[in-house]
Parts: sequence; structure tokens; C-alpha cells
Amino acid sequence: MKKLLGVTGCPTGIAHTFMAAEALRQAAKRAGASIKVETNGAIGVENALTPEEIREADCIIVACDKSVDMDRFNGKPVIETSVGKGIQEADKLVADALSGKVPVRGGSTPEAGGSEVLLAGKTGIGHEIYKHLMNGVSHMIPFVVAGGVLIAVSFLWGVYSFDPNSDQYNPTAALLKQVGGYAMGLMVPILTAYIAESIANRPGLVAGFVAGVIAAGTGSGFIGGILGGVLAGYLSKFLVERLAWLPKEFEGLKSIFLVPLVSVAIIGTIMCLMAEPVKGINESMMAFLSNLQNSSPVVLGIVIGCMCAFDMGGPVNKAAYVTGTLLLGEGNFYFMAGVSAACITPPILIALATTLFKKKFTKDERAAGLVNYILGCTHITEGAIPFAAKSPLTVLPILMLGSSISAVLTYLIHIQVPAPHGGFLILALVDKPVAWVLSIFAGSLIGAIIYGLTRKMPEATEP
Repeated sequence: MKKLLGVTGCPTGIAHTFMAAEALRQAAKRAGASIKVETNGAIGVENALTPEEIREADCIIVACDKSVDMDRFNGKPVIETSVGKGIQEADKLVADALSGKVPVRGGSTPEAGGSEVLLAGKTGIGHEIYKHLMNGVSHMIPFVVAGGVLIAVSFLWGVYSFDPNSDQYNPTAALLKQVGGYAMGLMVPILTAYIAESIANRPGLVAGFVAGVIAAGTGSGFIGGILGGVLAGYLSKFLVERLAWLPKEFEGLKSIFLVPLVSVAIIGTIMCLMAEPVKGINESMMAFLSNLQNSSPVVLGIVIGCMCAFDMGGPVNKAAYVTGTLLLGEGNFYFMAGVSAACITPPILIALATTLFKKKFTKDERAAGLVNYILGCTHITEGAIPFAAKSPLTVLPILMLGSSISAVLTYLIHIQVPAPHGGFLILALVDKPVAWVLSIFAGSLIGAIIYGLTRKMPEATEP
């Protein structure tokens, strides 16, 4: 029996990571191969691959949208792809892995009798940049969620409960808002530092943190943070490579003194010099989004709905989510209401469809639909992915329509959601909780009805 290994990981480490792992396990089982899958989730690495297992493996499938240790696979056939393809194309990935034509990482390709060599192991520059960016986002999100929820909880005592001069003042609320503010304040530095770390490993962290602190302190914010992270990462990587000629005896001098000193000096100078123009771009973008929210809530709702449902936890979805979290930091709680509603809608839509149109879904699909009620209520969009993957051209437009309706309604009603995650668990923090739930339910129900009416009956209907 062929021995395969897998590594999965997504930016948030919540759903895609484990869905891809399960998809690879099932695909390997169908192909008659054994596989062990390492997951790089929100709580860290689980089911880690051992050196012995790597030595004995016939091929390794790395389906990740975040950085993982790849050097341990040097000399082994490796297929590197996105976590989304790990879910949607698991059978193809396993078939490729068993073909014997996979390129060897850091070495030559195996002889294949003159047959064509698979190129699945190569990834484009776009995917590499995306992985670096998502490494920063994945480390940033827990700080945003923790800080955002603490700040939102402090509002239970009143919007001005943190202000000693206000009648609403409450010491506990003030403390919670202070702690939450410190956590939210780390958002850009963490993002920047771990973008740099993904590019240059540990040498990039120092310059990345400094670039992030400067970006946050000068107002260049999210855009400055991304630019700083990329520049710090590639500069640190360049310095490490340029100083590789130094003897091992000078390793400490290089890693503790030379690289940090030079990289911080250069990146710090660049960040300070470009702070004002980037700050202007950042403020213009935030102002544009805020104005669009007031002047064209329908247009904004459609854009946000389509973005959140298009890839459900992927880069487009994350762009909308990160923008919402940044506006939360600016005190804009309206934008996140639409983003959250649009993210919650797809799994609820699927769950309602499987409940209302039972005969059009198999027994396993109906069971997955019930799970989607839980996933949707807790703001985990990825539960809808298996249904969309089976018929993306049909299902994705319906999910995007449902999410757009939910988002548009929240903007028209002017609902505020002060927390960046949590789904219905944070209802007590929403200023119009009933209206928010009804908005989500409306978009989900309309989408579910359309999905149910357009879906074909399964070939073999199960009881």
C-alpha cells in the first residue's frame, strides 16, 4: 500500500484546515492508499509528521494557504497547492500523488519512462504572496476578535461607560475597553511582523514588528502594514543570503546584531518617509467606504455580500472581513454588521434548503445541513463549501445573492455590530439584534428557496 502524507492549513485555522484534511483522508481511502494528515489549525500543529514518516512517504500533499515548514520535505515528491483545492480536488491530488510523476522538492524529478512530469508541485508567485499575507492575517485575527469582543462587552454599560466624566461611567467597563483597546492596537504590528516572518522566517520578525508599530503610529495603517511587512521580509531575507559567507562562529553576530540592526534602520527609515502619502491613501479608502455605506447602502451590501460568499473564508472573503475589522478600530460598527451577516448567511441558507427540500438532498447532505445551523450561528462560513464545490456555477451565485440581501438589509436598517466575530453568540452586543437576525434569515430563506427549486433530485433518493 502506498504511503502518503498531507499537510493542511488555512488563515484562520478553523474550518478549511480540517475540511481539507478529511477530504484527503477520504480520497486516499477510495484510492486504496494510506495517508496521515498534519493540520495547522488555530490551536497549533496537530498530528505532526515525524521524520521517520517523511522518510517512508511515497509523496506529500501540502494543501495550505499559510506558511509551514517545507524544508523538512526536501528530497521527497511534494505537491503544493491551496487549501481550497485540497477540499475540492482531493481525488485528483491523491491520484497525482500516486502517479509517480511528482517533482522532488529540492532535487530532480523521478524517472517516468519518458512520460510527462506533473507540475502540481509548483506554485505561482501569486499564491506565495497570498500565503505570506494570510500568515499575517491568521496571527492577527485572534487579537482582533479578543480585543473587539472585550470593547463590545464594555458597551453593555453604555457607549460612554469608559469616560470618567460621563454619567454612564463604570470602572469595570472602562477596564474592559482599555484591555480590548490594547489588544486591537496590536492588530497592524502583528499583521506586519508575521508577513515578514513568513517571507524571511525569524530574521524578518524584528524589522516586521518595527515596521508595523510605525505603520500604526503614523496612521498609515493596514496598507502601510502590508507594505512594511513585505519590504521587511524581503530585505531581511536578502541580508541573510548576503551574509551567508560568514563563518558559523559569527552566526550569533549575524542573527542578533547585523541583520536586526541593518534591517530595522533601513525599514524604519523607509516607513517614516512614506508614512504621510500612505496615510493619505489609507484615510481616503476608509472615507470612501464610510461614504458608500451612507450614500449607496444597496451597492455596498451587494459588493460585501458577493465578496463574503464568493470563496467563503478565502482571500476575497478575508478582504471584506479585514476591512470590517479595520473600520471597527476606527469606531465604525455599521460596516461589520453587513460583513457578519453576509458571512453567516451561506451556511444558514444551506441548512434551510436541506430542511425545506429534504427529498432533493441525500441523507449525508441533510446531516451536513443540520451541522450548518451550528456553523452559521457561530459565524463559520465554510460549512457551505462542500455544497458549493459540487456545483459551483449554480450554487455560488445563489449564496452570493442570499448574502447580498442580508448585507443590504443591515445597511438599510443601520444596524451596528461592535464585535468582529461570534455570530449569534454576540447578539447581546448588537444594537438591533432582532432586526439583524431577521435580515440574515430573510437573505438565507430567499436563497434557500431558490437553491431548493433549482436543485435536481439525487440519482438515488434516500429515505
